[in-house]
Amino acid sequence: MNIKIICVGKVKEKFYRDAISEYSKRLSRYTKFQIIEVSDEKTDENASEHENNLVKEKEGARILGNIRDNDYVIGLFIQGQQLDSVELAEKMSKLFVSGTSNIIFVIGGSLGLSTDVEKRCNAKISFSKMTFPHQLMRVILSEQIYRAFRIINHEPYHK
Repeated sequence: MNIKIICVGKVKEKFYRDAISEYSKRLSRYTKFQIIEVSDEKTDENASEHENNLVKEKEGARILGNIRDNDYVIGLFIQGQQLDSVELAEKMSKLFVSGTSNIIFVIGGSLGLSTDVEKRCNAKISFSKMTFPHQLMRVILSEQIYRAFRIINHEPYHK
């Protein structure tokens, strides 16, 4: 089992990096876990929709460059399906049982994900209708993946 998170930009704050490092360490007993950061594009606050789409396309091409044909891709979208922790664990477990060995979660940059990345996604999930900083989302997603493995292995985890 291999789990990757592909995300746009770098995590700047040490407290986020520390949290991600902790969950990466915890996950290492269950799976090969990797976070791939692709560079983000500078975005002008007053950019047109066309300019924003160009930014998303450039970032999307970098994301897609890290995805193989046999990867199962789960994109994070505000309009995606909302799952609770048990449902995420069940989804991951079913994928593993069916022979899927590579699951990739994709977190976009400040403008979201490109149309090409969205088309490549096998599933779209949402953690909330709210918008979160993409750096914080890495921590939240890492924690939920760890929680899913605890659930799959019938191990206790704080509720």
